[in-house]
Amino acid sequence: MALTQVQVIQSLGEALTWYERELDWGVAPGELRHLTGRIGELYAAMITRGQMALDTNQRGYDVISAENERISVKTVTTANHVSFNPNTLELCDRVMILRVNVDSEEGVSVEELLDCTIDELKEKVALYGDTFRLSTSLVQKPTKPLDHLKVDNEITFEGYTLRQYESGAIVVLIDGAPQSVAKPHLRKIAAELGVDILNGSGGKKNTRQLGADIIKTLKARTET
Repeated sequence: MALTQVQVIQSLGEALTWYERELDWGVAPGELRHLTGRIGELYAAMITRGQMALDTNQRGYDVISAENERISVKTVTTANHVSFNPNTLELCDRVMILRVNVDSEEGVSVEELLDCTIDELKEKVALYGDTFRLSTSLVQKPTKPLDHLKVDNEITFEGYTLRQYESGAIVVLIDGAPQSVAKPHLRKIAAELGVDILNGSGGKKNTRQLGADIIKTLKARTET
């Protein structure tokens, strides 16, 4: 049965929520391969306004875009390479490689590593035994420093400075020195202020969520 775009987006949100819940229960990302694959397919269907292939284990592709492209979706977590079957590449038109990132600071996110045609993919892969293999290091995207972004909010509390950038990123400074890891400091501040560290789904808030809630609480105090 075909899904509407709203249903695809809702399903993706539910899958990510379930993924986070499994992580909170102590399940390793490597044990969640089926759920990881489902997240990748839903994400691909969402951004291409497409549909997941109706047949279970559809040979060669996983998603059909709104432009009728057959898309093979590969989703990884910690794997350093992706493999392709040369015998089924001709059955699809496009390849998307996605990574589900699990970050103790920022939580769970989906990252696009590669989106290209089959012909473009063939120029990037290397033959390894009877499969084509692509190293994920070849499709890493460089990260720019936070310095070039605007600071949306900044507030101090008992020797701490909390800085929120326009991207939502949170940095904690102690006596003006940025801390490499923000979450432990945020949890300490949250305990003092009575800010809940759990989100609406019962999971632990990531750094951005917790930092934003703390800043909101501190601003409300200064305005009263």
